[in-house]
Amino acid sequence: MTGQPKVLHYINGRFAEGEAGVYFRNINPFTNEPINEVAEGRKEDIDAAVRAAKQAFDGGPWRTMPVEKRLRYLFRIAELIETYADDIAYLEALDTGIPISQAKKQAARAAENFRFYAEMVKTRLVGEAYQVNGQFLNYTVYKPVGVAGLITPWNTPFMLETWKVAPALATGNTVVLKPAEWSPLTANKLAEIIDEAGLPAGVFNVVHGFGETAGAALVAHPDVRLISFTGETTTGMDIIRNSAATLKKTSMELGGKSPLIVFADADLEQALDAAVWGVFSLNGERCTANSRLLLEQSIYDEFVARLKERVDRIVIGDPMNPATELGPLIHRDHWERVNRYIEIARQEGASVYAPGVPKGLERGNFVPPTLLLNCRNDMKVAQEEIFGPVMAVMSFADEEEAIRLANDVKYGLAAYVWTSDMKRGHRVAQAIESGMAWVNSPNVRDLRIPFGGTKYSGIGREGGHYSFDFYTEVQVVHVAVGDPSIPPLGKAAPSSALSAERT
Repeated sequence: MTGQPKVLHYINGRFAEGEAGVYFRNINPFTNEPINEVAEGRKEDIDAAVRAAKQAFDGGPWRTMPVEKRLRYLFRIAELIETYADDIAYLEALDTGIPISQAKKQAARAAENFRFYAEMVKTRLVGEAYQVNGQFLNYTVYKPVGVAGLITPWNTPFMLETWKVAPALATGNTVVLKPAEWSPLTANKLAEIIDEAGLPAGVFNVVHGFGETAGAALVAHPDVRLISFTGETTTGMDIIRNSAATLKKTSMELGGKSPLIVFADADLEQALDAAVWGVFSLNGERCTANSRLLLEQSIYDEFVARLKERVDRIVIGDPMNPATELGPLIHRDHWERVNRYIEIARQEGASVYAPGVPKGLERGNFVPPTLLLNCRNDMKVAQEEIFGPVMAVMSFADEEEAIRLANDVKYGLAAYVWTSDMKRGHRVAQAIESGMAWVNSPNVRDLRIPFGGTKYSGIGREGGHYSFDFYTEVQVVHVAVGDPSIPPLGKAAPSSALSAERT
């Protein structure tokens, strides 16, 4: 073990081991040695967390607390995240292999999530009112749903946990978080921060464990009213199926196979920067990665030559080294999966270009930045999500073919278009079947806009005020302000026929 303490569940305002007292090992992706042990949550632990969250919602102060007081807790959480930013970055790099220089940015984004949603509740969580002929006033109010089940992935886990927790809490829900079993350290740190912020017991709970047990129990629990999930598409399908039995609201942010299209008239240096950053940062373990690079035929050779130069210079190494640009993949199982795809690419006829892993890093789960050249869009490696530092590269003849190739995939999360012709930029972006598209831009984040995909990349949108559609229920109240005309059913004198019949 590397000296990290055991990770416990956080249920009803206290840290505790699971009822079964069972633990699993958390592994360092850089050394493949154990970091620590983590409490393995099971159905009974999920039930305890949900009961605590339900009690905190039904009988506790959170839902009925004045909004200003509730939001003070969120601002306090943001402050504490910033206070512990270095610790969070260290734990994230240790646990996931993300280079620490990139992990530090995730902590800053997490603090902003809490501040943003606190401000949004004050300014945008507002209803509508309609007058009807001076006789009625109809208005809407937004109410918290209840217990929110949040299931988060192992890539950039801390930021993505706060992306869900912040709007859920800001709108008055209580939370049970089931973080990914491969990245428990920063979820535990979030629980410590929220405990220090002094939230009422039961408002926020964390149960660690595996998807098949803890995750499935959370989805099936009848007192959980919504499930927000970020992760792999097949798992998302299972969650939707299993949520149907209790009619839960669901929000699914799933896989991606996003295209980056470069036309010959683009600023090639900027497009190159974007292509490299978009798939090789965060170790390639990002849902919006531009894992398919589509190059106009006339620039294919030049762009690939420059791409190889950049790939050769990416610094691979210890995620704790500030100079490292590419660290190890999170787990040996995932390392094996990504390498299987690279071998499939060879079998399918693609040319594989990778600089190799430096000596001395053999113990870690390293996959070098890898280009799959001369791909066809019907290849498995061009159709399926690899979720690593691997990019399939292919060419197109014209705008029509670029759009066809971009859309000829089951996913539809993100897309990137590079061109100096802005009419074409708008035209192509809107023609692509994706929830999000960037034109002449890398993946920049704006918390005000909706985030999500189409097709097999998900259902629903979160982000900005769009999160309120998911984390709240809208109630309509109709009020008569005059004397409404109501049909006097049953007040008329009985007809002679009816009187005779009764007689």
